[in-house]
Order: sequence, then C-alpha cells, then structure tokens
Amino acid sequence: MALKALLFDHDGTLVDSEMIHYAMWKTTIAAHGGDLTEDVYIRHCVGVPTPQTARAMVDLLALPVVPEALADQKNAATRAWLAAQPFPLMPDTRNVLDLCRARGLQTAIVTGANADGIRRTVDGYGLKAFFDTLVSADDVRRSKPDPDCYLLAMERLGLVPQECFAFEDTTPGVAAAAAAGLRCVAIRNVYSAHHDLSKAVHVAGSLGEAVAWALAA
Repeated sequence: MALKALLFDHDGTLVDSEMIHYAMWKTTIAAHGGDLTEDVYIRHCVGVPTPQTARAMVDLLALPVVPEALADQKNAATRAWLAAQPFPLMPDTRNVLDLCRARGLQTAIVTGANADGIRRTVDGYGLKAFFDTLVSADDVRRSKPDPDCYLLAMERLGLVPQECFAFEDTTPGVAAAAAAGLRCVAIRNVYSAHHDLSKAVHVAGSLGEAVAWALAA
C-alpha cells in the first residue's frame, strides 16, 4: 500500500522537552523532601505518562505524598511553564512538516501525555495547518504503551497501519505503535539511549534522518 500518513510522538520527537520535564519533576519532588537525579529520571521516567511516573517516584523515593497529588502538582508545573512559552522544537521539525505537506502526506501528533503540550506547540508555532489530527492521553482510556492513541489516530484519518509510519523515541512509544500494527521508526537520543527499541523497523539518530528513511522505504 502507498504511504499516506506520518504519525509523530510529541515529547522527545517533535519537541526537545525532556530536560524541561526533568527540571519540573525534580522541583516537584524536592518539595516533598526527595532528590530526583538525572540518571533516575532517564531510567524510570522518560516516555512514561505522568500518573505512572508519579506512582514510580513515590515508591522509589519513599515520598510522603500520594501519587495522585504528586501527578497533579507536576501537571500544574507543566501548565505554568507552557503558559509562558511552548516547548522548543527539535531542529528538524519544521523541515519535516514542510516535506510532509509537499509530499501530500497526512500528519498527526500522537502523544501519551495530556493535550496541554501539543496544543501549546501547535498554537505557539503556528503549526495548526500542518496536522490533520491531534491525539493525546485525554482522548483514550489507556495511554502508551497500549495502542489506543494510535488506533484512534488512524480511525480519524481513515487509514490502516500499512499506510502509515509512526515515529517514537522511547520503549513505551515504540511498543504502542507496534501494538497498533504500525511500522515504527525510532529516534535514539541521550534520554532514550538505554531504551529497548527492538520493536522498531529502524533506529535513526534524528527526526530528519528517521523521516528520510521512512520516505525511502
């Protein structure tokens, strides 16, 4: 089948947000007497939705707070940050989106996080015209690594997995795409260097390289 759509993860794929998320988690956890190191963040938090991260951090760091409250505090910190500015785009993001439109391909953002970040990205950088649909954890019952968000994106686009490529940078994201039957190109970066990306059909070093490989496949 001909390629008709590219489906992009958000954090770590289209936007360079992981260091910002780490800083927010570190501050949120410090308010409860915990110390979140970068190594612990990389190993336990990258690619993991906020509610699951909160549960893991409460257990791992023995924090005196219930996970739901910790998640709410991190979400509030994220909203405050995004009220001032969107997350910075990855260097290749604009070129990739221009290329997709030039090729007549549909595009979607498919994130395992809530919708605040993707809406701020799209609005803040004037990218609304570049995306045919936006899917977040707010739209589905089960977030990544379950496939629900990708299945919904394809349903909205009226496409089947063989007509799409997905782009992810973490184990949960690659697992979600693969479970939806999609060919997934993984993008390895400093935050996902230890992640198992074996379910991807290809592993690239940047977003631009990943998209170029998919278009040539």
